[in-house]
Amino acid sequence: MNSFYTILLLVASNVFMTLAWYGHLKMAEFSWFKALPLIGVITFSWGIAFFEYCLQVPANRIGFEGNGGPFSLMQLKILQEVITLVVFVVFSAIAFHMQLKWNHIVAALCLVGAVYFVFGFK
Repeated sequence: MNSFYTILLLVASNVFMTLAWYGHLKMAEFSWFKALPLIGVITFSWGIAFFEYCLQVPANRIGFEGNGGPFSLMQLKILQEVITLVVFVVFSAIAFHMQLKWNHIVAALCLVGAVYFVFGFK
């Protein structure tokens, strides 16, 4: 069950992270947001990132084998990176109408290879 909770928390934290890192680019479409100085945009993003940390830290604590979880440190990191990229692809497709191209698919296959090598050999 720790695997499930870890992955669920990582997905949720990455949604907040993606919004904090890239959401301000979409928010610039609103005049009130576009008028904010850079420090205002940074503060806005930090406010969102706070929730990312509130989910990311417990995910790593629950999932880490040193705390009784199922994942090694390297597995946690690769898992987090794959989740980050999947969340980013979904976000960019919805918010910015970006389309997947062949090189994105090849990159995704490389990530599958990374997961295989990190999880396949202990």
